[in-house]
Amino acid sequence: MKLLKVHGSGNDFFILDQSKLEKPLSEAELKLLAQKICDRKSGLHGGSDGVLSVTAGHNDAVVGKMRVINADGSEASMCGNGIRTVARYLSEQNNQNAFKVETMQADLEVKREPDFAPGITVFEAEISPVSFTAKALGMHVAGTEKLVNESIPELSATLKFSAVAVPNPHLIAFVDHATLIGEELGRIASYLNSKGNPIFPDGVNVSFVEVLAKNKIFVRTYERGVGFTNACGTAMSASSLMYVLLFTGKSGLEEKITVLNPGGMVKTKVHQRADGSYWMSLIGNATFVATVEVELSAALAGDFSQVSWQETGEQKAYEHFVRSVVKNEL
Repeated sequence: MKLLKVHGSGNDFFILDQSKLEKPLSEAELKLLAQKICDRKSGLHGGSDGVLSVTAGHNDAVVGKMRVINADGSEASMCGNGIRTVARYLSEQNNQNAFKVETMQADLEVKREPDFAPGITVFEAEISPVSFTAKALGMHVAGTEKLVNESIPELSATLKFSAVAVPNPHLIAFVDHATLIGEELGRIASYLNSKGNPIFPDGVNVSFVEVLAKNKIFVRTYERGVGFTNACGTAMSASSLMYVLLFTGKSGLEEKITVLNPGGMVKTKVHQRADGSYWMSLIGNATFVATVEVELSAALAGDFSQVSWQETGEQKAYEHFVRSVVKNEL
């Protein structure tokens, strides 16, 4: 079985192209594979945040389908960092620079963009659909059908929260730096992703956001099914949308936003359609870390003693980019 270790802003995955297998994995095998190879302690080469399962698209414009299997075996409806790496993979496989990728809820536009720096391959991905409804979010806050900059007393006496599905659900709070790096995010997110919590019974991605300057924000995310992550593409997109709605208004639409995260940097743009609905552009690296070969039976058993792991060299270029460019943004 061949895999490709990839990341977007340090949000790392294994791409599994199921068309390259003798037969596609069953649902049970795919879930088990993710749990085994993604484990940060016992998994494949330090594990990952998830597995990106790639299969053929359904027409010439939609060249591939992406499924996002989290490290715990659950499935996410979308992954903004992941889709950029899948876009690059499909681009190189099919010699196309602009096309659509099928995801759980929508066929999304992707395209190649100019490199951020030497060796930093960049793709742009559409992030949509967007919804603020409690039903789309799986949210249960008494008397609330939409949550934008409101208090949830059960969670915090001081913070205000906004909730948006893009399409996976996100809860966002704008905070000062001390709160951003403190323990409050972990406390709130752990509770909201625990079984039996009444507010988000199915869990939710939780982000704290610090405004650094005009059109520049820092996003720290606790991801549903993963935990703290270097970056979450849909969280950065959702946070950008809420930044525009709360801080700039319509003047911020179509303006490029710099979004920093623990794993690096992306650029975003918030768009509004004629019908009033929103969508975002997520622009960032699509780094190929290594090509991997492992026996499927061994991987399913958690045995990674006989793995072929070939570094691409791109990670060194990315680390240099982070040191020389991203740190200067802070």
